[in-house]
Amino acid sequence: MNVQSTPSFSRQHYLGGLLIALTGAILFSTKAIVAKLIYRYHVDAVTLIGFRMAFSFPLFAVIAVWQMSKSPPLVKSERWRLIALGLIGYYLSSFLDFLGLQYITAGLERLILFLTPSFVLIMSALFFKRKVSTLELAALLVSYFGIVLVFLHDLKFGGDKVLLGSAMVLGAAISYAVYLIQSGQMVTKIGSLRLVSYAMCVSSAACVGQFFLLRPVSMLIQPLEVYWLSLINAVFCTVLPVFMTMIAVKRIGAATASQAGMIGPVSTLFLGAFFLNEAITTWQLGGTALVMGGMYLLSKKKS
Repeated sequence: MNVQSTPSFSRQHYLGGLLIALTGAILFSTKAIVAKLIYRYHVDAVTLIGFRMAFSFPLFAVIAVWQMSKSPPLVKSERWRLIALGLIGYYLSSFLDFLGLQYITAGLERLILFLTPSFVLIMSALFFKRKVSTLELAALLVSYFGIVLVFLHDLKFGGDKVLLGSAMVLGAAISYAVYLIQSGQMVTKIGSLRLVSYAMCVSSAACVGQFFLLRPVSMLIQPLEVYWLSLINAVFCTVLPVFMTMIAVKRIGAATASQAGMIGPVSTLFLGAFFLNEAITTWQLGGTALVMGGMYLLSKKKS
């Protein structure tokens, strides 16, 4: 949506949408901080994501049932595709992300995930023969150079664990990029609210099922802090950001909402320093600036 070309589009409406987008981006980025806090209670990734999705499932289920009651039923091919999207886009991506967070800083994790639009671009070029412009290529190079700076800095102190964790989070970003590409057609057919709620229900079932398959029931008994942090992770770092982003896109357009999301890596860097005592170095600030600059160039590309 182009704000300048819409006379009736009030500044208050625009600023409200921008605030929603910024808040959603910060909340979504905070999941890395919450996950790190939960890991302090010797909880593994399978348990962490199982608790997260168990708490968020009821909220997504309510929205899914509401959408189901007011929409025509899905055909068989759409149902299978939704299941695949839920498994790839939210289950696999989230699981790899939380696995990686065991070994790397929250700041590096957010920077790697922030490269997802660049992976969408690369996949579009490789599989759909989309032409990559000079501006887009420059954006990719700048962003990846920023990641290399932060990665090398963290590798110096974390060794092989940083390499393993970074590879896992990279896999999370790639799997989510696949989800974004594959979900494009379905969004126009069934709508974004319906798609997200259905896919998140599939993901929740997979995460909870994985927990009971791989962990004993006794693992359900955790310190009270784990339950509270998992509830925060589910409501404030999962459900709310998903729908706030959708509202923001509707108000101010996808391009502006995407640019507002650039606050994510910065907020994670400073939240990590505040809550986790993660150091903020010149290398990290420089790498963050390069990644955000590259993604900004990418967002300025006209379709």
